[in-house]
Amino acid sequence: MCCRQTATMNPQFQEIGQAFAEQYYQTFSESRDQLFNMYQDDSLLTFEGTQHQGQQDIHEKFCSLSFQTVAFEFTAIDCQPRMDGTIFVCVLGQLRMDEDPLNGFTQAFVLAPTEDGSSYYIQNDIFRLNIHNFGA
Repeated sequence: MCCRQTATMNPQFQEIGQAFAEQYYQTFSESRDQLFNMYQDDSLLTFEGTQHQGQQDIHEKFCSLSFQTVAFEFTAIDCQPRMDGTIFVCVLGQLRMDEDPLNGFTQAFVLAPTEDGSSYYIQNDIFRLNIHNFGA
């Protein structure tokens, strides 16, 4: 017989997820080199299909991005609580890098409580531009 963990879903998941997304994209736009502070050593980032594990590797990825400016617009920020106390956040929107045309993007996060439970960090992060190559 399998044992189930006691439910620890955070009832404020929507507010936490929304506030996180606003802070994340503001930091990404204004001081991308500081984004790594939202991750920990067990964090995993998949950026356009490439895996990056841990704060240092994720920091190096963000610092290696070639564009100078980026602006984000959101279509939706959807959040769900998870039974283990984490929060799933899915963002759908558009971004503009430098003077390039707008591109759609999707980004999904799992936010995990820090060890002391006082805040959340990004445990998992998947980012994709919405570029379709049908028939290619």
